Amino acid sequence: MNSIMGRLFARVTFIPTLIFNVFMERVSSRRWFDRIDDRVILGAIPFKSMTKQLVEEEKVCAVISMNEDYELKWLSNMKQEWTAVGVSFLQLSTTDIFEAPCQEKLKQGVQFIQDFDSQNTDGHVYVHCKAGRTRSATLVACYLIAKYGWTPEAAVAHIHAIRSHTWLGPRQHEAISVYHRSLQEG
Repeated sequence: MNSIMGRLFARVTFIPTLIFNVFMERVSSRRWFDRIDDRVILGAIPFKSMTKQLVEEEKVCAVISMNEDYELKWLSNMKQEWTAVGVSFLQLSTTDIFEAPCQEKLKQGVQFIQDFDSQNTDGHVYVHCKAGRTRSATLVACYLIAKYGWTPEAAVAHIHAIRSHTWLGPRQHEAISVYHRSLQEG
């Protein structure tokens, strides 16, 4: 599917698939977000109504969104709203379903988490896309590879063991493998 058709498909299916995610969280064992390690929380789009819970109860001090603007605009906080509650925000806009984050975005996202981690803050980084299954899981796998020296398979298996409904297709696996190779070569 070409990128124009992919972007159009992602837009048309956004609301129906978001409703499906809300439904599945209510009727199954799926959680809206999960702690992946002592620093990162991987989750679905944080609705504006969740801001207080994330900041006060989950100690979220930084957020990385893999969403496009139209996905965030009405439902979630944008940079200004996160900043107003003392949360650092990075948006790495990636089209849903048919695209994987590019290497530049993966490196930028991992660096953002590493910079936050080096500050020795007790808070957490919430990494999300619409469902916390594909785009954000790709970034979190790269973070685990960088932090722990894991293989792509070990990083993906770790995420899947915690958040079993993650789904990484061939493009996402390839992006993770390329990231891993770049660390080994660099």
